[in-house]
Amino acid sequence: MSLRSALTAFFALIVCAAAQAADRPSLFLNLTTDNSQRSETGLIFAKNQLERGHALTVLLNDQAVRMGSSTNLRNFVNQQKLLRELMGKGAVVLVCRVCMRHYGVTEASLMQGMQLDDPERVGEALFRDNTRTLTW
Repeated sequence: MSLRSALTAFFALIVCAAAQAADRPSLFLNLTTDNSQRSETGLIFAKNQLERGHALTVLLNDQAVRMGSSTNLRNFVNQQKLLRELMGKGAVVLVCRVCMRHYGVTEASLMQGMQLDDPERVGEALFRDNTRTLTW
């Protein structure tokens, strides 16, 4: 095989791989619980899908907003570690404003990189073409 043929095949393979990755569905995980085992399981599931090439948005909703607060670190060590890891790998983590107010979580206490929810952010992630939703 000539160098030109090898390079052509190599670039074709890269383009095909990129196209296949772009076709992977996104995951929108609506996390509602602050139960240690259930929330950690949901985040591990999300991490596994992110590592398989699926874009990921996590919405910390209802009691799960407590996990995003640095004031609750001792209660959610594993969950906060997973959330930092997810955000470091490109996941978007949104936090429900109304739920924060209800549970006494302040914006200043949120982990770095988390974003407050708003209808546009949530809608953009939730209704993106080829998105799967899951509530945990």
